[in-house]
Amino acid sequence: MTSLSVETLAAGAVEPITSAGNGQLGIAVLAGIAVIVLLITKFKLHAFLALTIGSLALGAFAGAPLDKAITSFSTGLGNTVAGVGVLIALGAILGKLLADSGGADQIVDTILAKASGRAMPWAMVLIASIIGLPLFFEVGIVLLIPVVLLVAKRGNYSLMRIGIPALAGLSVMHGLIPPHPGPLVAIDAIDANLGLTLGLGVLVAIPTVIIAGPVFSKYAARWVDVPVPEKMVLQRPSEDLERRPGFAATVATVMLPVVLMLAKALVDIVVDNPENAVQRVTDVIGSPLIALLAAVLVGLFTLGRAAGFTKDRLSSTVEKSLAPIAGVLMIVGAGGGFKQTLIDVGVGQMILDFSKDWAIPTLLLAWLIAVAIRLATGSATVATISAAGLVAPLAADMSASHAALLVLAVGAGSLFFSHVNDAGFWLVKEYFGMDVGQTVKTWSVMETIISVVSLGFVLLLSLVL
Repeated sequence: MTSLSVETLAAGAVEPITSAGNGQLGIAVLAGIAVIVLLITKFKLHAFLALTIGSLALGAFAGAPLDKAITSFSTGLGNTVAGVGVLIALGAILGKLLADSGGADQIVDTILAKASGRAMPWAMVLIASIIGLPLFFEVGIVLLIPVVLLVAKRGNYSLMRIGIPALAGLSVMHGLIPPHPGPLVAIDAIDANLGLTLGLGVLVAIPTVIIAGPVFSKYAARWVDVPVPEKMVLQRPSEDLERRPGFAATVATVMLPVVLMLAKALVDIVVDNPENAVQRVTDVIGSPLIALLAAVLVGLFTLGRAAGFTKDRLSSTVEKSLAPIAGVLMIVGAGGGFKQTLIDVGVGQMILDFSKDWAIPTLLLAWLIAVAIRLATGSATVATISAAGLVAPLAADMSASHAALLVLAVGAGSLFFSHVNDAGFWLVKEYFGMDVGQTVKTWSVMETIISVVSLGFVLLLSLVL
């Protein structure tokens, strides 16, 4: 069975695998999502297993033959892993090189050496945004928290004044900017242009991170005043290294894939001629696979060799970077299977039918769906994957820019109000030595600000593009 594209589904060219009406399909969707939420929250089942079981439950509730539901799930899983799996792996390798070589510490120390006083929160958000580009959110926190704690302690700064901007930078990158797993999967599901999404994502991210970071941290510091937890002041990765990469080389390596992908998007817009030699070259070097692969190969020298790593150490670093992402890959793959099951049972067409009568903008609808799933499951990635699968058919007749904005609307919704069912909530709580109420007042509110503000800028861009 071949995968159903958004275009053919929207046109009704391919029959769904069930003859259920819209009423039954609506109940099936709610039941499938309820199964996933219940398994993750009540039974603490791993998201991969929950998504797999939820997909089969969705097919069963929709009245689809079990063999066809299994085929849909398997097809979606395979297509998703094929589309974004290698990119996630390359991003993990680049992030590991950045961390182990001391490149991340070099960026931190260089920027902090030039910042002081009122500029410190702005320095922290800049550091987090740069480092957060190639790193998963949890890895970024582990890298940055020791820096946040040391800066707050030695400079006698409020922990919230320094910590909130760093967390905001990481969170915005995680939710809106590829090559993070959530945005990548949404781009793949909605069939958006990656370079254009990246460019618009940066436009949305800059004002969002300023408002949720340095600006909000002033209020967070007044609401919550906690001392630096001494037990959490950890050793930094580069303290055991004899040397580490230079600042310029490190930043250039981290920014290389972003520059290549943005260059491709710019040339595609300006030239708009597939036969043009320049566009053909940028289409190759600006593809996500080549851009990230180039950054990894360059990083082996500018980061690894610059830190004095031997060939064996480099090989070991690459190998160690892949093991931690196995769970991420399986969650993303299962999310793709759930998305494909949604499409194949006819939910996409159902959303199209219903949306004709809804007086609600498509971008706002996508955001609301992602918000609901985020609040229920606590996972930004699960929210992004599921919401993208539900709203993908709505992108069939959209322009390239609005399809990219649809991805960003989903990403924005996936960050809304992190609370006790989110692993990130507890990670921040423990690192900063806060109680649950203090974490809600700071971290949860910050996440909500990011979600709402980024949606606002997405809606503004939709009016001018």
